[in-house]
Amino acid sequence: MGVSTSCVEKGVAVVTVGFPPVNALPVAGWFALADAVRAAGRDPQVRCVVLTAEGRGFNAGVDIKEIQKDGNSALIGANHACAEAFAAVYDCAVPVVAAVHGFCLGGGIGLVGNADAIVASEDAVFGLPELDRGALGAATHLARLVPHHLMRALYYTSRTATAAELHAHGSVWQVVPRGELRAAALTLAREIAAKDGQLLRLAKAALNGIDPVDVRRSYRFEQGFTFEAGLSGVAGRVRAGFGKEGA
Repeated sequence: MGVSTSCVEKGVAVVTVGFPPVNALPVAGWFALADAVRAAGRDPQVRCVVLTAEGRGFNAGVDIKEIQKDGNSALIGANHACAEAFAAVYDCAVPVVAAVHGFCLGGGIGLVGNADAIVASEDAVFGLPELDRGALGAATHLARLVPHHLMRALYYTSRTATAAELHAHGSVWQVVPRGELRAAALTLAREIAAKDGQLLRLAKAALNGIDPVDVRRSYRFEQGFTFEAGLSGVAGRVRAGFGKEGA
């Protein structure tokens, strides 16, 4: 359990997340993920990072049980930790390819929305169930995956979009059978890593520099409303019903 990094071939580092049963990350897990991605990007031998996960799905967001247990301290910790992990992917000195299977929810959207490319399995679904869990946030990143009005509808309804739908919108590079996901992600990473390493790093910085939205600032703005929901009591009321039938 945890976050691990492996170098499976020249120029490519694979960062793998594994927090059973559903990859709902605790605060420490988000910080560990941020550290792993940043470290991989700092390695002069690495030209591309593949972000992947073990288990039933890519990411189920934050550990709601940790927040229910520890209250505001865990909520503050989760907000800072998620911001660090999302920024680590975005600011990684080299391109990041997200390999997504199963569910990609909540914080998972923050990760893939900040990735440079996404390869997904046919069973992958993407969404923000935040309103069902007493939280807000990551609309910043969902807006990088789907058109604006679809983002709003998905956000308000907590519905998910399939990998095929995101592929049609151009945000998912390739959709493959589940068993071919790792190979497909590595194929793309290999093609990227074949470029000059110094030029790739300049290209990543240049592309970040021309982004129309500052993803770090806009996500931080969203987080303020999560804090307001917590202080007002509405977040706790919604979270109290999380997982209960009919809630």
